[in-house]
Amino acid sequence: MKNPPFTYHRPTTVDEALALLAEFGDDGKVLAGGQSLLPVMALRLGSPEHIIDIGSIDELATITVGDGVTIGAMVRHAEAEKSADIASQAPLIAAAMPYVGHRAIRSRGTVVGSIAHADGAAEMPAVCLATGATMSIASADGTREVAAADFFQGFFTTALEANELLTAVHFPAWSPTAGGSVVEIARRHGDYAMCGLACSIDVPNGTITEAALSFFSVAGQPIRVAEAEQALIGKPATESSFADAATVVAEHLDPTGDIHATANYRRQLATVLTRRGLAEAASRIGVPA
Repeated sequence: MKNPPFTYHRPTTVDEALALLAEFGDDGKVLAGGQSLLPVMALRLGSPEHIIDIGSIDELATITVGDGVTIGAMVRHAEAEKSADIASQAPLIAAAMPYVGHRAIRSRGTVVGSIAHADGAAEMPAVCLATGATMSIASADGTREVAAADFFQGFFTTALEANELLTAVHFPAWSPTAGGSVVEIARRHGDYAMCGLACSIDVPNGTITEAALSFFSVAGQPIRVAEAEQALIGKPATESSFADAATVVAEHLDPTGDIHATANYRRQLATVLTRRGLAEAASRIGVPA
């Protein structure tokens, strides 16, 4: 299908891009990798009058290490997948990358673009929520920082205003005693998951001191199950502890149902993935589950 007509803009600096966003507001849309935007336009689910292509803004194509890792808006999935800095500083990103679409999609799509798109079935928003990532947002009026917990607000809905650009996402430093994993169940590799989980546990002395369970493809946005996380604190990293957490997930997670999976089926998948994901997280730091 052909895209609807639009006016194309290709700024070379962030300031130029912000000026265009300020000028066009709701009539403008940012293009980074285009792996979500272009299909949306082709299907006439969106028809922006102005496309602002940020692909020539070199300052956005950076991975910066310092008290964690900061990923610029033009870092593509394939770059993140190969980055040694991301693998060491933000291993949940590295764990998520193989699940993100297919190789051709990862070669063009961007990490931050996926986060800004905020598909509730996508991996990266859940990773942001699990790690406590911080969004760097800019507009012609200035900059602001927004925590992941406040950024994702619903189905394809975020804290971004029409005149704002998500310039980077910062992932905090990863504890050396923490393990994490991203697991999901999909019909075919590359499909959106019917249910997925980004999780981590910190086990400094054989006992879990911190835990994150961030589910995706269960609602319009990623969801952490605080009750199950709390059930893990103070427990050993064992199969028994993980099974108990899975039981709590089943009690407190309220997934949606659709043509791909019923709510009850998603709840069952979530319990399976809780046990599987936590066991994998433990194995990555040499803790026998």
